[in-house]
Amino acid sequence: MEIGFAQSAQSTLGVEWELALVDRNTGELVSVADEVLRGVSAAHPGISEGDEHPHIKQELLENTVELVTGVCNTVADAKADLTRSLEALRRVTDPMGVELFCSGSHPFSAPRSQPVTDKERYAKLIDRTQWWGQQMLIYGVHVHVGLDSRDKVLPVLDGLVNYFPHFQALSASSPYWSGEDTGYASQRALMFQQLPTAGLPFQFGSWAEYESYVQDMFTTGVIDSISEIRWDIRPVPGLGTIEMRVCDGMATLQDVGAVAALTQCLVDEFSTILDNGGSIPTMPPWHVQENKWRAARYGLDAIIILDAAGNEKLVTDHLLEDVLPRLAPVAEKLGCSAELADVASIIERGAGYQRQRRIAAENDGDLRAVVQDGIRQLRGEA
Repeated sequence: MEIGFAQSAQSTLGVEWELALVDRNTGELVSVADEVLRGVSAAHPGISEGDEHPHIKQELLENTVELVTGVCNTVADAKADLTRSLEALRRVTDPMGVELFCSGSHPFSAPRSQPVTDKERYAKLIDRTQWWGQQMLIYGVHVHVGLDSRDKVLPVLDGLVNYFPHFQALSASSPYWSGEDTGYASQRALMFQQLPTAGLPFQFGSWAEYESYVQDMFTTGVIDSISEIRWDIRPVPGLGTIEMRVCDGMATLQDVGAVAALTQCLVDEFSTILDNGGSIPTMPPWHVQENKWRAARYGLDAIIILDAAGNEKLVTDHLLEDVLPRLAPVAEKLGCSAELADVASIIERGAGYQRQRRIAAENDGDLRAVVQDGIRQLRGEA
């Protein structure tokens, strides 16, 4: 099959931020997304009754809403877009006694007791995946970056795969599952890959090979839509973007901006290398797979594999000593220097999983305190 790639301005971006709806007092998840979405749509000018809000969307579970930006030129624009949506959302949720919370998973709510959104595609997913599908109590941050040529898509994807552990370590925020400390920085990373077509992307030598793969998925009934290819990093042909889906949910807009800036800078750097006739190094799939596990297990303490030769380095050292200095001129060009600098801020103060464990320890293991702290963070009060 032939898959076209939409026209997109190079290095434009869009951000998707999945948020949990929780009870203000107990911190338990509340399945009121339908009511919330009706409220934000009714308050938005120009929306007909029953139509969806352009930037606040439905998700798999009834306890979740997703904020989606428009096409933005800078990370600052994306953050401003998300801020407007967040304010519109709170105008509905605040009177309901509902708070917003974001991490890779909810620390203590039971996954299988969460109602699924009443849509055919979600029902089909749960029917097919059964127990694993019923466990998808997870939240993430997705970043789309525009590419001006289809020929760049797969080399850029291969380049981003090398940075999988960096994104995973920075965003890791799901150490708890059903009230238990899993010992992992990101339980979400390992949980989500249990779904068919989820997990690490395959690496293709040409666009024709990718088209052949997609055709095989349709032919064998694995997917009904190309969007059902749920790789951690994937092309989005209909938008003309590459989508970074590695990150756990993040508790603050500042942190979301940091990973958006890192994504935008890397994609732009790779694009420039290709424009100049260069190539992007790749690693064997077994190195990539090992890096994913290490980052999910150890977070910012992960020692990662850097290249096909097997050289290794602490992920934070690689970011601070190599990646951020190298990308500084790119960030200046793109207007996201301040947001890229926030990557170092995450390293300095610790990632979400580290904060959650600290808050739990300070409160005798009470995970309700973890949720309340997350609520305050998202409000900018902590």
